Amino acid sequence: MIVTSYFILGFLNTSYAGYDNMNIFSTPTSIESSDKIKKEIYSKHAIIYERNSHKILFEKNIHQKCAMASTTKIMTAIVVLENAKLSDIVVISRKAASTGGSRLGLKYKDKVSVKNLLYGLLLRSGNDAAVALAEHVGGNFDNFMKMMNRKAISLGLCCTHFESPHGLDSSEHFTTAYELALITDYALNIDTFRKIVGTHQCSIQINNYSKSISNTNELLGKQNVYGVKTGFTNNAGRCLVTSAKKNNDIDIIVVVLGADTKKIRTMDSSKLISYAFDNFSLINLESYFVDEYNKIKNHCFNNISINKSYKTDIETSLLLPKYKLYPVNKNSSNNITVSPLVLKEFHAPLKKGTVISKLNLYIDSQYICSCNIINKVDISNKNYLQYFIYFFKNFKNISNNISF
Repeated sequence: MIVTSYFILGFLNTSYAGYDNMNIFSTPTSIESSDKIKKEIYSKHAIIYERNSHKILFEKNIHQKCAMASTTKIMTAIVVLENAKLSDIVVISRKAASTGGSRLGLKYKDKVSVKNLLYGLLLRSGNDAAVALAEHVGGNFDNFMKMMNRKAISLGLCCTHFESPHGLDSSEHFTTAYELALITDYALNIDTFRKIVGTHQCSIQINNYSKSISNTNELLGKQNVYGVKTGFTNNAGRCLVTSAKKNNDIDIIVVVLGADTKKIRTMDSSKLISYAFDNFSLINLESYFVDEYNKIKNHCFNNISINKSYKTDIETSLLLPKYKLYPVNKNSSNNITVSPLVLKEFHAPLKKGTVISKLNLYIDSQYICSCNIINKVDISNKNYLQYFIYFFKNFKNISNNISF
């Protein structure tokens, strides 16, 4: 159901500052989660993040800093993919070959391509591959850490810091479930990354010899899961980041961190995926805005007054929302309200692109987002000749209104 209400603001000048950032979503907030599913999630930190809308569908301690173990390698892969060629050949150093924990099995002076090391990094979760890639891309280990942290800052992350490319426990190596979801969302937009984390098994070449490796992600291929990464250290506990998409509907990232066992991280992830698919579906916000704009543009914008301008009409254009699709709870009424806010009067000159109106969209009375409506052409002041013509044509009316 669509309900329309109108608000008119009169006599505002063209530099109305309140419209500067209308064509964006509000800060991401969570849709109210089921109390039942909250009680069933045992991992210390968990989130369901919807990729189309950047909406949070479920949250548990998502802004608390915590260790992330090998889910670190999602950012490692981003930095590598953005700064190296897949065909580059890496000679394995002593440092890389001696790195402990989960390993690809690299030896000193082995020769491996960046592409094969990335498969070893993301499927086998090789810490030795992580160090080898860091040294190759950064020139040295420390410089690669600077690159990772600069990338985190560029993504707007304020609660994430890296001290290694592999995620072994370290006091200043941390993230949050929310920011890890943001990192993953960014990574999944890289075709090569998405292809690698969606691979179940492959053969890589080390010194021209084949080595078969398998993906450690136990949910890959189940419940429409198409990625992304596992992790474990004593401090981080069992961690799992998964991405799942059901047909052309919601596209989610599920992050669980700090599970006590592998079984718990798998169960928690599986429950959250089922919860998202069972309870949410997407609506097309763009269609509601376009319908409302077409409904009001003729009778609303033709009545706008532009003082000191020879032009009496105005041409408009709708700026569509940043996010086209939005998840709604299947069990809610989902009463959609579109409320236009139309400015009534302006002063020339009116520059092209000036916001003259906006459309606010609400679902069940909760504000979701806005769209700007702008004028399409520059509208200038009247010149002296136009003022004279106007005076001549309207002399009788003007004289009748003058009292002596």
